[in-house]
Amino acid sequence: MTKNIVAALDLGTTKVCVVIAEKTGNDQYTVLGYGTAKSEGMTKGMIMNVGRTVDAIREAVEIAETRAGIKIRTVNVGVAGEHISSLRHRNYVTITNAEHEVTEDDLVRLDKDVRLIKLPPEKQILHIIQEEFIVDDQNGIDDPIGMTGIKLEALNYIVLAGNSAVTNLKKVVEKAGLQVSDLILQPIASAQSVLEDNEADLGVLLIDIGGGTTDIAIVHHNTIKYSKVFGIAGNLVTNDIREALGVVTDEAEDLKRKYGYATESAFVHDEDILIKGVGARGSTHIPLSLLTQIVGSRMKELFELIEIDIRSSGHKNKIRAGIILTGGGSMLKGATDLAFTVFSLPARLGVPLQSLTKNFPELEKPEFATVLGLLRGTPGKEGSASVPYEIPEKKETPAQPETAPEKPTPAASKKNSGKGVISNIIDFFKNF
Repeated sequence: MTKNIVAALDLGTTKVCVVIAEKTGNDQYTVLGYGTAKSEGMTKGMIMNVGRTVDAIREAVEIAETRAGIKIRTVNVGVAGEHISSLRHRNYVTITNAEHEVTEDDLVRLDKDVRLIKLPPEKQILHIIQEEFIVDDQNGIDDPIGMTGIKLEALNYIVLAGNSAVTNLKKVVEKAGLQVSDLILQPIASAQSVLEDNEADLGVLLIDIGGGTTDIAIVHHNTIKYSKVFGIAGNLVTNDIREALGVVTDEAEDLKRKYGYATESAFVHDEDILIKGVGARGSTHIPLSLLTQIVGSRMKELFELIEIDIRSSGHKNKIRAGIILTGGGSMLKGATDLAFTVFSLPARLGVPLQSLTKNFPELEKPEFATVLGLLRGTPGKEGSASVPYEIPEKKETPAQPETAPEKPTPAASKKNSGKGVISNIIDFFKNF
């Protein structure tokens, strides 16, 4: 019996993740297997080393295929990075049939017309999201099929991606032996796996904090209204700890994961933390509150930049259901408390819906939100299911590698609000 198989690939700065699932019904998926591998060829959503990225994809795919008992040929791939931009465009077509009734053909003509807009030479259209339709003078229409009128208009939110970034993305996937089935903006994918229906309708801000970038999306009336990518994320927090405390990257990452708090109000009492010695410098102890200052200053900077941006975009008033934090960087203790303080809006941690993780409860973590959302493909677009696959001979499942430690990336901006705190801590350790 032929299965409707869907596969997703999330290329992150710290890890590559592949999920293979069977589509069992209308928007229902059963995960059959997944695999992760350490990512060393990506920086801030951009491919910096083709060979290493290809190797990581192959490793993650092999693990996922062995667990699922299926060999895949195509994948849905997430797109992120500071090359992403967006614009709004309003267009129309005339309804020409004898009954002046809107048909599927009219929607096709509307889509083709949008694609004729002039773009910067280095950009291409990634998504065209029709926020609403207008038939003659009647606006706010979700589905105009069957309505009568003379003029059909659409308000479009258009997501653009860099040509070279997309080309490189397809190149590494093909070199790994796969074909790209669909390209999906990562915050759209994350939204599809963590948002509840009432949140997406009422209005919510999704903040997806990865290793290299932080992606945001405002969803209102079940449609993306705004999105943006920021170059401040988990790796920059790790780098701050490394520079301030004079420790190696792996130690900084371990400190962040074990003791990282986004705000001092999140822990009950202060305690001493062991800082391992390096070279001639012996081990020492620092208070938890000092580490929290380092972590919290960078996270506060990130949230404040997002708050300023969404306020200037004119869409903050659409956020009625609050803020959803997801991605691996959102797992810092107290992150939702800090978000509430900065945005003055309720916040919760976004984990993938249980309907996507029932066979693998270990996937019910924010860091898997994007890859599980990618299974659903581009909203409103068919074709994410029934991809070519093979059932290979059974073999022993290889050991799953541990989640890769994040590598530091350069600061997104020399001008940042956390610089004073970090500089003071560095000076303290120099005098220590």
